[in-house]
Amino acid sequence: MTPLKTLGLAALLKGVSASYDYIGLGYEPKSNVVDRLTIDLDQQSLSNLVGLQTTEGFADAERVYKDGGNSKSYAVIELDSGLSSAVAKGAPVSAMSVDGDAVTGVMYQDYSAGETNIKIQYDISDDATNHVKCKIGGLPMAEQVEGGCFQGGGEITIDNEAYTYNYNVQTDNQNGRTLRGFSTAAKKKMYDCENCPYPEHNAFYEYYGIHDYGDQWVSAALDGTAVSGFNNYNANFNSYGLEGRAEAAKKGSAYVNVHMYVIREFRDAIDDCKAGKFKDNDDAVLAWDEGVAFYAGSLEGTDGSGSGVMPMALADKRCQNYKTCGALGNEVSGVAKVNIDLFKLFQSGTAEISQKKCSDLEKTVATISSKMYIPLIQGTMRYAHSVGTLGEGEKAKSEGATFAFAVLPMIANCDTNAAKTIAANMGVGASSTSYADVVNAFESTYSCLGISQSDVGRLWSVVDNAPYAVRDAGPASTFSMIGAAVGAVASTVFAFAMM
Repeated sequence: MTPLKTLGLAALLKGVSASYDYIGLGYEPKSNVVDRLTIDLDQQSLSNLVGLQTTEGFADAERVYKDGGNSKSYAVIELDSGLSSAVAKGAPVSAMSVDGDAVTGVMYQDYSAGETNIKIQYDISDDATNHVKCKIGGLPMAEQVEGGCFQGGGEITIDNEAYTYNYNVQTDNQNGRTLRGFSTAAKKKMYDCENCPYPEHNAFYEYYGIHDYGDQWVSAALDGTAVSGFNNYNANFNSYGLEGRAEAAKKGSAYVNVHMYVIREFRDAIDDCKAGKFKDNDDAVLAWDEGVAFYAGSLEGTDGSGSGVMPMALADKRCQNYKTCGALGNEVSGVAKVNIDLFKLFQSGTAEISQKKCSDLEKTVATISSKMYIPLIQGTMRYAHSVGTLGEGEKAKSEGATFAFAVLPMIANCDTNAAKTIAANMGVGASSTSYADVVNAFESTYSCLGISQSDVGRLWSVVDNAPYAVRDAGPASTFSMIGAAVGAVASTVFAFAMM
């Protein structure tokens, strides 16, 4: 990737226009969201660490999950004397780095005269391979980048005023954006906010009974403990070894926490659109770009040819299992049709924001939301087959349980009986798993969810060049007939809530 331009945060806050590298399948952002894109490096680190399947690896992974390291890096310094006057968020800051070079940043928030404990966010570039030169947070030592951090003490210039300061390079360089935070902030940002609750989060809240359901799942998987406070689908990860817990943790982080936050950003863009907030690098434009950034991540590159770890990557993996790759959705390799469709919708959303077509934007977001659940449904059914038909063990059981966790509330919103069937077959500790029952339950809700059989496909046997057989599947199945009736009502109600 070739960086096109480097901008400090102070410049961005003033609304400077620029061109930025494409995201995923050629999406062109209108704002600098590289610092959002690189949250996927935290996800990559977490996945690698739990993949070691050691207690030390899990402890390191939990620190990355909770404290981050690659996104929204800031330093917490202590001034030897208080600020001489009030300083606004975004005011420029400069000092010397650990390596002896100049390092710049901006004030993290507004501060009053006399304050001494100060947060400073490091400046970023639009080069995802080296967007910030100070990465500490919760990263293991081997992944840290210390050379571009502020020195442990000395002179610092804040809004053109010189001060002296001190801080601990290792403990006082932190991160304001984390994988855990996507879930723990859900109540504030998806339920209590103006124009909230957002319908997707509300469905999950009503089903699980708590707002930070994603964090509860991931944290329990990392710790090897039980989730017992849900209204539905509790899980005891003490019944799994490190292999099963690893799958639940990394998939829960990417496909529950991140997935829901992507949708949150798109809904926030609708709110900003309706409020008339259209300035580049701010409000509706930024929120929309952020949603795309979190969906794809930096590892996908600028054309989708990379190897990512975010929801976009999952879609490309599952299309190979369901013969839904390619522009027509009839291939077993290549880019997922759902990704091709989504990136067209992402571009449509950008145009609708620029044209101030907020009602059209609402419809686009509703379609995006529906399509984003396709890979999660595919994942759940795939592992229902792996466990129920092939008899695979803990790893497959955990993967299936977590994919189901990521989509069950949407199924319950359409048909509670279908959700009960899926939960009984896929939950942690399920006594048995019927692939046919899971498939039939899912397929009964497609109309309600706003997707089709052709969107999802059927688990494909490359050897037989045909889908795996499913007992009693198809439009005549019991679930499908019930679901058609229930779905017609539920989809109308949910679609209205989403608009």
